[in-house]
Amino acid sequence: MPVMILFLLVVVNLFVGKSFFKIGTVVDNYGNTVLSGDIVSIINGASELAILAVGMTLVTAASGGQDISVGAVAAIAGSVFVKVVNTGEITVPSILLAFLVSCVVVMVCGAFNGALVAVFRIQPMIATLILFTAGRSVAYWINGTASPKLYDDFTRQIGSFISGVPIQTPIFIVLLYFIIFFLIFKFTNFRLYLEAVGINGKAAKLNGIDPIAVKLAAYVALGFCVAAAGFISTCRMQRLDHLGILNGIEMDAILAVAIGGNALGGGKFSVTGSVIGAYTIELLTKTLLRMQVDPNAIKVYKAVFIIILMIVSSPVVKDTAVKLADYLPGQFVKATRFIIRITRFIMKKGSQFISTYIK
Repeated sequence: MPVMILFLLVVVNLFVGKSFFKIGTVVDNYGNTVLSGDIVSIINGASELAILAVGMTLVTAASGGQDISVGAVAAIAGSVFVKVVNTGEITVPSILLAFLVSCVVVMVCGAFNGALVAVFRIQPMIATLILFTAGRSVAYWINGTASPKLYDDFTRQIGSFISGVPIQTPIFIVLLYFIIFFLIFKFTNFRLYLEAVGINGKAAKLNGIDPIAVKLAAYVALGFCVAAAGFISTCRMQRLDHLGILNGIEMDAILAVAIGGNALGGGKFSVTGSVIGAYTIELLTKTLLRMQVDPNAIKVYKAVFIIILMIVSSPVVKDTAVKLADYLPGQFVKATRFIIRITRFIMKKGSQFISTYIK
């Protein structure tokens, strides 16, 4: 599903204009030669969402619910980072220290949400409603001002470009997070535990897996992802806007998990699908802007897209399609299979064409 949706949006952009696929270089305001183009902009713009989609996938798999407080907790992460980094001279070590402190604080927030869900068995959306409501006020309280600023070149480079490097820094942070979780899944049983608890917590407990500990770990891992999202966003803006930072991103993170083909009720999951879903959402936004849709109306179009997606992927529609196929004549089924083969062939050739065009 995520690949199909992404491909359809790419096809739409083929008709909107070929400039979408052009990648070039420009000189920024600081004299650096950097990559530019719509594709580069999408990959960079979806950095925070891609990281959050990873953590949201883990929480969804383990608890069968979603965390709606990620945007507000990201504001707390950004506020803690600004508070710590502005206490003295801003250097690379002080930035790393401030980021680690914000990670610890936000992971504690994740543990708080996880305890409400795992220990007190509160529905995830209700449990996370607490920080969703109070998080941005806490972010304001930490600094005591509405918009504390960063006045240094180091954090600016984290939010944009490192001198001499043509690729945006947030893209490297996303890659680092992907590598971390890839190694965790490869060398530990964390994925197995998450899926086991999400499918049947009682059965998992009988097999020696502690559902409470697994759910807590999932929410703490999400906190680790939220800290990075708040860090990137704060460095991009060079200040903390406690009300505007990542406002509404929790809904996009949940949608990315859904587009990725993951069951929102928990169980087996695909982090890769969720990441593709995150970039698909950014591509959808960019496509609507290129089609000259009013920015204020984009959320309406995205809502319609979500409705169509949820209906098409719902179990009712799938079961109906299977039953309908049983009553269809054999020749019609053969014709349908032929159309599917042709569609796959066109997708393959289209992908090759796009790759050749970009080169």
